[in-house]
Amino acid sequence: MDRCRIIKLTMEKKKFLERDDLETTSMEPLSPMSQMLSSPNLFIVITFGFKTKCNPSAFVEGFKTTLINAPRFSSKMVINYKKNGEPVWIPVSIRIEDHVTVPDLDYPNIENPDQFLEDYTSRIANIPMDMSKPLWELHLLNIKTSNAESVLLAKIHHSVGDGMSLMSLLLACSRKTSDPSALISNTSATKKPVKSMISAWWLIAGLWFMIRVTFTTLVEFFKLMLTTCFLRDTKNPLMGNPDDGIQSWKVIHRIISFDDVKLVKNTMNMKVNDVLLGMTQAGLSRYLTTKYDGYTMSQKKKILEKIRFRGAVAINLRPATNIEDLANMMTKGSKCRWGNFIGTIIFPLWIKSEKDPLEYVRRAKATMDRKKISLEAFLFYGIIKFTLNFFGGKAVEAFGKRIFGNTSLAFSNVKGPDEEISLFGHPISYVAGSALVGSQALNIHFISYVNKIIINLAVDTTTIPDPHQLCDEIVEALKIIKSAVQEKRSHNMEV
Repeated sequence: MDRCRIIKLTMEKKKFLERDDLETTSMEPLSPMSQMLSSPNLFIVITFGFKTKCNPSAFVEGFKTTLINAPRFSSKMVINYKKNGEPVWIPVSIRIEDHVTVPDLDYPNIENPDQFLEDYTSRIANIPMDMSKPLWELHLLNIKTSNAESVLLAKIHHSVGDGMSLMSLLLACSRKTSDPSALISNTSATKKPVKSMISAWWLIAGLWFMIRVTFTTLVEFFKLMLTTCFLRDTKNPLMGNPDDGIQSWKVIHRIISFDDVKLVKNTMNMKVNDVLLGMTQAGLSRYLTTKYDGYTMSQKKKILEKIRFRGAVAINLRPATNIEDLANMMTKGSKCRWGNFIGTIIFPLWIKSEKDPLEYVRRAKATMDRKKISLEAFLFYGIIKFTLNFFGGKAVEAFGKRIFGNTSLAFSNVKGPDEEISLFGHPISYVAGSALVGSQALNIHFISYVNKIIINLAVDTTTIPDPHQLCDEIVEALKIIKSAVQEKRSHNMEV
């Protein structure tokens, strides 16, 4: 049975719920972003590496007292026939055991555990979500890899929640490794002091800032509309054909040092996200340079200079930038919303052959600073909400396909805990995760955990057959940027 037929059958399961059941069941509509992400093949695959062998019964009992308390994990998505066939959430009874898979594997005879895990993860990433039950599943593997003694794979539909929501859920289910009885403490965002003195200078500065915000927002909104209507990225080796859809997902991850990223961040006076975008730009430039065989370096440089290469970057719209505890997030009136409260910005990547590697991070910071001034992410969310209210879910899905289909990649960065945590008595070594969304052939996601950053790539192998080479180029780009930063610091010290 091919992939398209599986998706069709899954959708039929979702549609043929008894209408009488809907009339007697409490329903909750999907949020605008969840509506856009309601397709069966849009989900998030998360890998938890543990420092000990996993005990399946401990996880089952643990999730019985935590996971099912989150409403989205004990609800399923069905069609509301009374509201133009729009999907809604309805609560259902649930058995944790029906969502947990413990495969019977011949572990001693697995020659390459890392490759086995990669293949297993990619295999479940190519199976559409079963929409006839709550939209999540877990796979427990007692397989020793290079970075863990055992692994938990979680496959969660993207309509259930975004990266911030799922990270908060993880923290609510976890405890400090150093103190098994204590929840991890949230890291609060530093608040800038507010000037109480009002003067003519501050009024002028405030007025100028409002003018900049208005102008920048109008410009970015115009670009967003052009992208929605017809403006596509230049055809390049990393861009798939949106009409063909995703043929075959490959999901990989790589662990790097968070300290290396912080070194660049502190030296260049920028944010972690700026460094990650900068190293991504540098890595993609290095990778694309290898894909134009038969050209001289001068010709390759000219080709890269003419490429329009943009990414759909997910932006958290919650007022609090720190990781919120799940209990607070689920409380009525909380400033931090559960679900998908994210916007998207269209980020032009600097794909060039630069002699100065630090130019990639400088460009990333400059572009992101301009995006931060605009209200593009909020406008994107507002457009989705307006479209849903006036034109329905089909129009929302069509809008999303246009945005993702006209750009080359999806990008996000999720901040994880700063201290080591344990999940039901299992110390976590790392957390990796990829959101499989849109029609782009390339999805790049970064997750931080203690002193590590995990690079996550989800690629369509029909477009990008060598994801490990691409990942190598991104890692090498960080090394080159770090060396340039160290050289700069040494020079400053000498001066």
